[in-house]
Amino acid sequence: MNILVIGGGAREHSLVWKLSQSPKVAKLYVAPGNAGTGLIAENLNVQATDLQSLAQVAREKNIDLAVVGPEVPLAAGIVDLFQSRGIPIFGPDKEATKIESSKVFAKDLMHKYGIPCAKSRGFSSFSEAKDYARSQKPPIVVKADGLAAGKGAILAYSIDDALNALSAIMQDRILGSAGDQVLVEECLEGKEVSLLALTDGKAVVPMVPACDYKRVFDGDQGPNTGGMGAYSPPNFFDTETINLVKETILEPVVRAMAKEGKPYKGVLYAGLMITEDGPKVMEFNARFGDPENQVMIPRLESDLVEIMLAVIEGRLDEIKVEWSDEACVAVVVASGGYPGSYKTGFPITGLDMVDKDILVFHAGTKAEGGVIHTDGGRVLTVTTTGKNIAEAREKVYNNLPRIHFEGCHYRKDIAQREVC
Repeated sequence: MNILVIGGGAREHSLVWKLSQSPKVAKLYVAPGNAGTGLIAENLNVQATDLQSLAQVAREKNIDLAVVGPEVPLAAGIVDLFQSRGIPIFGPDKEATKIESSKVFAKDLMHKYGIPCAKSRGFSSFSEAKDYARSQKPPIVVKADGLAAGKGAILAYSIDDALNALSAIMQDRILGSAGDQVLVEECLEGKEVSLLALTDGKAVVPMVPACDYKRVFDGDQGPNTGGMGAYSPPNFFDTETINLVKETILEPVVRAMAKEGKPYKGVLYAGLMITEDGPKVMEFNARFGDPENQVMIPRLESDLVEIMLAVIEGRLDEIKVEWSDEACVAVVVASGGYPGSYKTGFPITGLDMVDKDILVFHAGTKAEGGVIHTDGGRVLTVTTTGKNIAEAREKVYNNLPRIHFEGCHYRKDIAQREVC
């Protein structure tokens, strides 16, 4: 098969790495890819948001399966476009992607079908949102309705903080049109975990759970990022809890989407809080996580191509998805200044000095003259597995100092809470 992976981050690199292991693959393409994907696939100079060009190149390259990484092309309708041209593609269509592209839609769906989640209200009026926020007890979560690259949720510890967040999103438009509507939400307390599931619109198969770290600095300090690291599995999230989430959240939401005329096929990401009252949904995403994917995919033992085809063809119940019992830890290496302003173009050294069992998934990188340079905010995700979290964590942190570029930084406490 000729396979096209759409996207250019570490999530896509991890998908390409796993897909390349399938005997079903003849040729792998990535659009646009990065320096890492270029080592195992052919990068195409087409942006993930250029849907028409992607469809054209898929036809030219005789693509038998397309795989979408980022949320933006999903929300723009790339699945609908490819399907209209007879090109098999893994991911939800535009209507189903609303579960991520509109936080208000997702919350209304959960309330309607009794799926456990935080209490909240949606607003398109700044004054009404402000009045409601004043009536709430802090801490309060303010969420932009639309896509915001993982940076659309603000935790406000006071009413003033909440009002400032509303003003920034709805008046100053710091997130653009994503702030046309907002959710004002209660703050759930407990432990956060991500549980993704594969679904063909009927069968629901949970993947392995993972925990990620959103804040840029150690101790969960500093602004939110797209994710600074992750680990799998968390010790507090056992098989019994996975089954509970499947029965009370994942299966009900897939049924709900079908009833609403938006059948969901692909991977469904549930961001959960494990509260005293049980698991509750903080958000749904319509695609693989990043950096969660970088600790989940290395644990996958089954053929990813076979899984994706089963999802597309509606026969997920016919295959068995198997996972390694090993643990996995991933740490993101970022550019100086990220998630604020940062410079790029710095040469990266030490990539050839890491141990052979270390996986380095590229994100913001490009190759120039045989040298790999930085080309983004999150540059690399350094990953490995071990018999437990402690072993995997030690291996990652032993190797991280070998990799260097000007201004590079990473958190030193990824998965630390699991071994203390």
